[in-house]
Amino acid sequence: MRMLYEQQARLEMEHWQYRMRKRPSWMERTTKRVQDRINKLIPEKVHQAITVTIKQMVRGVLFGATYTAPTQQEFTSLFEVEEAVRKRVNIYRHTAAAEGGITGAGGILLGLADFPILLAIKLKLLFDIASFYGFDIKNFKERLFILHVFQLAFSSQQHRQKVFEQIVNWDQRAAQLPDDPESFDWLRFQQEYRDHIDLAKMAQLVPVIGAAVGVVVNYRLINKLGETAMNAYRMRKLAH
Repeated sequence: MRMLYEQQARLEMEHWQYRMRKRPSWMERTTKRVQDRINKLIPEKVHQAITVTIKQMVRGVLFGATYTAPTQQEFTSLFEVEEAVRKRVNIYRHTAAAEGGITGAGGILLGLADFPILLAIKLKLLFDIASFYGFDIKNFKERLFILHVFQLAFSSQQHRQKVFEQIVNWDQRAAQLPDDPESFDWLRFQQEYRDHIDLAKMAQLVPVIGAAVGVVVNYRLINKLGETAMNAYRMRKLAH
């Protein structure tokens, strides 16, 4: 069973790798252009608030011990690891969906509060997943990897291709990276994340429909992040 599961996981990972490397589709390019136009209609103060929030939280991840890992568990197989990961993702999916519904029901003011809250939920989930796979999140290089995984989930396809190539053979590459938090391009990180907030997410700011949008979109975003993280860590675990 263990070998069969690992074979299945490897096939899923290879399909995911193909998606990470492929060129942006016509629809993706069109969506990006529409998002750019929508962003221009949003007040600059809103953009500034989102940018500052993302910047502060990202720097907190790089410099501080903001997040703690769950109690370390002993797993005997990849199957056990990923069962635990799936259960954790499911918990965060429902948490994020409930949070999106509450903030979405409040219109613009509460809708804006969703951005930092959801960002914190996403980062905490990634820290938990890294720990389940057996990586030390107190290590600065592992925190950098977490931020790379985040970008893979929430960036344009053009940027996603570049980030993916950076995590290939990560363990060898990380040994050559400086132990300097300032070396991370957090400005590009927050710009890509902000620009990746899709049309549905912006609809969460609209009264009446915001609650329903918040539930669905947050659920899907956490699901996407969980899938991305699992495959990114599979690349490292199955390489050994």
